[in-house]
Amino acid sequence: MSTAISPTAYNYKVVRQFAIMTVVWGILGMGLGVFIASQLVWPQLNLDLPWTSFGRLRPLHTNLVIFAFGGCALFATSYYVVQRTCQARLISDSLAAFTFWGWQAVIVGALITLPLGYTTTKEYAELEWPIAILLAIVWVTYGVVFFGTIVKRKTKHIYVGNWFYGAFIVVTAMLHIVNHASLPVTLFKSYSAYSGATDAMIQWWYGHNAVGFFLTTGFLGMMYYFVPKQAERPIYSYRLSIVHFWALITLYIWAGPHHLHYTALPDWAQSLGMAMSIILLAPSWGGMINGMMTLSGAWHKLRTDPILRFLVVSLAFYGMSTFEGPMMAIKTVNSLSHYTDWTVGHVHAGALGWVAMISIGALYHMIPKVYGREQMHSIGLINAHFWLATIGTVLYISSMWVNGITQGLMWRAINDDGTLTYSFVEALQASHPGFIVRALGGAFFASGMLLMAYNVFRTVRASKPAEAEAAAQIAVVGAH
Repeated sequence: MSTAISPTAYNYKVVRQFAIMTVVWGILGMGLGVFIASQLVWPQLNLDLPWTSFGRLRPLHTNLVIFAFGGCALFATSYYVVQRTCQARLISDSLAAFTFWGWQAVIVGALITLPLGYTTTKEYAELEWPIAILLAIVWVTYGVVFFGTIVKRKTKHIYVGNWFYGAFIVVTAMLHIVNHASLPVTLFKSYSAYSGATDAMIQWWYGHNAVGFFLTTGFLGMMYYFVPKQAERPIYSYRLSIVHFWALITLYIWAGPHHLHYTALPDWAQSLGMAMSIILLAPSWGGMINGMMTLSGAWHKLRTDPILRFLVVSLAFYGMSTFEGPMMAIKTVNSLSHYTDWTVGHVHAGALGWVAMISIGALYHMIPKVYGREQMHSIGLINAHFWLATIGTVLYISSMWVNGITQGLMWRAINDDGTLTYSFVEALQASHPGFIVRALGGAFFASGMLLMAYNVFRTVRASKPAEAEAAAQIAVVGAH
């Protein structure tokens, strides 16, 4: 029994800050998504201004939902999980605070520069060089805090969730630094260090792994902690989780060329990307099955526990989108799907169904713990949020599947004399009903986030953070 534990055993302050900002950025990012989806239904909403045009707001939307909402969720949960599984306080409170304020500064930088048209033009890597450098500094600091905490851990082993978080931190740093290598010419303009097909290859090595490591591996770390915790069951197979980890990080990094089928990229590189993407189905489904099977003997809890429902349904969407991705990487399928709304639907099956729903479930589990409450203010509101999120996601992705296949078939239809059967405008007109359903689905999802904000506000207002710190103190002392 150790007595040399500080009065505040864990640093929950930074966890609380990132958790609150996850909700704030989620509302802004998803609200903006609904707005630009509505611009496709009613083009007048571009407002004839350069700053509010679809072309400028769309990269802001992706940056807000991926790096602001998703990033804050990853920071919050990884700081929470690493402390609890290592039974050690974060190695440095001041460095942790720097990662919080630095990350918010990066996001504010995106909010200002992207509508002004300052962009590298690289997908998911649009931020110009001064902001990209700040992001790199914040990220390396994040790595120092995370791995430093693991080094000073009180437990013998490193829990598998931390393996996933650790891989996501290391690989994201590598991807960001390599892809952002550039020559600055002014304060907000730079040119890539690479050219031509090489630039495209490095960009999609980065771009797909922004999905593979930032939006998959990190959130699997979340899944491996919060699903067993909420289900009150041990993870189904610890051995499978380790196999899942090594298979995933070995294979994912190779999948990028599937974004460049039928381009100037060498054919062998395209085929390699396709083959690796298909093989990737195995570890992806291994992880999904491991999460699902953790509920063995606890399935009845889904009737009464909407937080567990968020976590389990997110796994179902993860399984679905990781089947769809390898299928769309097959060249013959890709020849139909590429450049269509099917790709947009696939991205959002992962983004809304997997990333957002696992994050929301994790936050609903974690926020009462770090604010010294038994549970969230209202279970009924969580339930309502679950249905809004699920229905919104289904509307979104099904409308985009229909649109995408319609577009692909119309674009490739030719008359007997070899001329195109349909003009691009006719394909656009056929897509209009799908655009309406997509905007509606997005509105459902975003309105669920407003319910979450109210629920979090009421929970926080009635909170006793000091009690949360004291509970952490007792937990750590008890573990010794």
